[in-house]
Amino acid sequence: MTEESNAHNRLNPRINGRSSLLRRIMRNVSMHKFIYLLVLPGLFQIIVFDYVPFYYLQVAFKKFNVFKGLEHSPWIGFQNFIDLFNSEYFVQAFKNTVIISLMQLLIGFFVPVVIAIMLNELRSRKFARVVQTTIYLPHFLSWVIIGGLFVTLLSPNGGVVNILLSWVGFEPIYFMASPGWFRWVLVFSEIWKNAGWESIIYLAAIVGIGQDQYESAIVDGASRFQRMVYITFPALIPTMLVVLLLKISNILRIFEQVFVMYNPVVSEISETLGTYVYQIGIRKGDLAFATAAGLFNSLVSLVLVLAANYIVKKIRGQSIV
Repeated sequence: MTEESNAHNRLNPRINGRSSLLRRIMRNVSMHKFIYLLVLPGLFQIIVFDYVPFYYLQVAFKKFNVFKGLEHSPWIGFQNFIDLFNSEYFVQAFKNTVIISLMQLLIGFFVPVVIAIMLNELRSRKFARVVQTTIYLPHFLSWVIIGGLFVTLLSPNGGVVNILLSWVGFEPIYFMASPGWFRWVLVFSEIWKNAGWESIIYLAAIVGIGQDQYESAIVDGASRFQRMVYITFPALIPTMLVVLLLKISNILRIFEQVFVMYNPVVSEISETLGTYVYQIGIRKGDLAFATAAGLFNSLVSLVLVLAANYIVKKIRGQSIV
């Protein structure tokens, strides 16, 4: 019986390999069961909210009828996308999304870097911790609270900003209802909310810089500014590239901020793809058209990420993802 079993094992090495791998996996799961239990909620969320919706993307290619259901709604191919690209409102929303996103990216990208470097250069650690705590706080406020705060601060009737402007001889400015100012309000509020929190990434990268580099620079007579320019900043470039790639992946996903601060007076320059999909899908009930718009948004984001990763690979010699 033993000889037959050995012969069977020799004839079936793949089966033995698979069973051995399965045993190792089960042993690993048994040894670290509590860690796997901690992973389960996040894994469940990814499956439910990231993978299951892939099945429903076919709505974008159908004339969806909620009463007929997904399976029985007629298939119309790319007609929703054709209608989407022919819609002047979509073109305007896409244009606004690109402009607002680029303004926030180009103006706000280096702010966390500057904050991190300045915090690192503070001599008083106690004061640095107070500053860190203060600038981190806005990140934990919802856009609803921040939107109400900015509406109050920028109000032409009693707003703090307009009161200060009146003291120096300027007329009140309707920031939230002025096409020339509203986008800048979006940019500033985004930076104010998230720049402090994003600086944590760069502070962590600064901590990883070898102190021997600073000591050698001090011996060579480098000033604090020179050490900051020639040691600290170059060491942050790899981290900056990773953060840039993450920002590019979300460059077209602007919704909460604009939705909270949005008003009809500035709709022409503030309607973004996110609010456009909300208006079409939720308010007007055209789920197929809204799904097509959302799918287009995601595809453009994917192309931008791949393009950015390709450019980084050409510059650095290795890709980020």
